[in-house]
Amino acid sequence: MIEPVKAALAAASLAVLLLAGCGSEPAAERAETKPDAAVVEDAPQAADAAQPTPAIATAQTLTLEGYGGLMIGKPVPAGSPWVARGAQISDGCATITAPDWPGAYAIVEEGVVRRITVSDESKAKLVEGIGPGSTEAQVRAAFPSFVAEPHKYVDAPAKYLTQPGTDPRLLFEIDDKGMVSLVHVGMMPTLAYVEGCA
Repeated sequence: MIEPVKAALAAASLAVLLLAGCGSEPAAERAETKPDAAVVEDAPQAADAAQPTPAIATAQTLTLEGYGGLMIGKPVPAGSPWVARGAQISDGCATITAPDWPGAYAIVEEGVVRRITVSDESKAKLVEGIGPGSTEAQVRAAFPSFVAEPHKYVDAPAKYLTQPGTDPRLLFEIDDKGMVSLVHVGMMPTLAYVEGCA
């Protein structure tokens, strides 16, 4: 009689241990805690379908880090197509271009890239979708804290809109029609140069 009782107690203990390992949550609730379930929960709902989707970074995306294989604050990579062409103002500063990246140039000082500039010929845009050809209103909507200053060569309403804060940062040139003519990314004081290396 004792042996069957011991066997029954052992079976009951094993069943309790197995049930404890399963947890007390229903299976549907446990599934919600899986990482994949969180991704599904965070997916946009049908009501959000009208919301604009941010642009995805591509080879034509200008960032605070750089553009076209150039990195702000770093030397020009070895074997890069970016080289100085034509007359240069000084030995300490060079303006470089690359055939593969039309409508763009960079300023190199002290051996590192200090600024990259893109025009409407480049087709470059920020990840926010703003670039040459965008309106001042689009820039201000995306970057409301940027500081306006008068343009050096073009009459108002032309201006510069510069990102406040620390380097690297952005600077937009707005023309007299209220459109972005150039976008610069780089480090001060080079970012604010108005004529290449000057």
